[in-house]
Amino acid sequence: RKLLPSLKTKKPRELVLVIGTGISAAVAPQVPALKSWKGLIQALLDAAIDFDLLEDEESRKFQKCLHEDKNLVHVAHDLIQKLSPRTSNVRSTFFKDCLYEVFDDLESKMEDSGKQLLQSVLHLMENGALVLTTNFDNLLELYAADQGKQLESLDLTDEKKVLEWAQEKRKLSVLHIHGVYTNPSGIVLHPAGYQNVLRNTEVMREIQKLYENKSFLFLGCGWTVDDTTFQALFLEAVKHKSDLEHFMLVRRGDVDEFKKLRENMLDKGIKVISYGNEYADLPEYFKRLTCEISTRGRSGKM
Repeated sequence: RKLLPSLKTKKPRELVLVIGTGISAAVAPQVPALKSWKGLIQALLDAAIDFDLLEDEESRKFQKCLHEDKNLVHVAHDLIQKLSPRTSNVRSTFFKDCLYEVFDDLESKMEDSGKQLLQSVLHLMENGALVLTTNFDNLLELYAADQGKQLESLDLTDEKKVLEWAQEKRKLSVLHIHGVYTNPSGIVLHPAGYQNVLRNTEVMREIQKLYENKSFLFLGCGWTVDDTTFQALFLEAVKHKSDLEHFMLVRRGDVDEFKKLRENMLDKGIKVISYGNEYADLPEYFKRLTCEISTRGRSGKM
């Protein structure tokens, strides 16, 4: 695949990388909880059952809802309520235990091709790109630590740090817009959970400015832009969508689906680009792209 001129001529500091489930799934494909929202809820449910935290009837009800694909956000919400630190229930801290069980020992589950992806992301970060993710895992931070580099995990509950991140004062921080498993109280499943942040107009404005002034590069995201949280943070408030130039890397896959996605995203100022026909094509494509962008960043080429 040739690299698109309007993307490869960007400098790292002009980019915000948006990391979706597709990246985590590529890095650690043996962990079902990383592959999808449904996979995560199933893994949490399995952990809750293993720890004997649910009555048989409760367990059957949750399994049935998952099997029928009933509103997964509600299923997750109900399950977390059962295990959640926000109740006065005796099971008050078990949500944290279940999360840690689900995301246990991720370092040993990373595959080499996936590490190549993380290496490219880290390289762009070190050259000035910002990174946000919809994922609950900290694979990027773990990989960086293994390389002797320290990245900070942020979630939207820490408004001061989020503001600094949006102002580019915390470049080696990863913003987890749904939260990160290491801070269970910051995990949010619905935009209502972000009321404080969404009400803080200063934070919101700075975050939206990024969407207006930088190019977002969506990696492994698929339908992230349909995510209600993402829309609340970025899409809703941006008036001049025709002025935007964002990019989404996707697998060519089904031609009709690809065309539909491409048309859909152009309305949001997002160019959909194919990196190849197979998921396995992404690491190499992204490495080439990263090298090109980083070289321009260093040389100051236009």
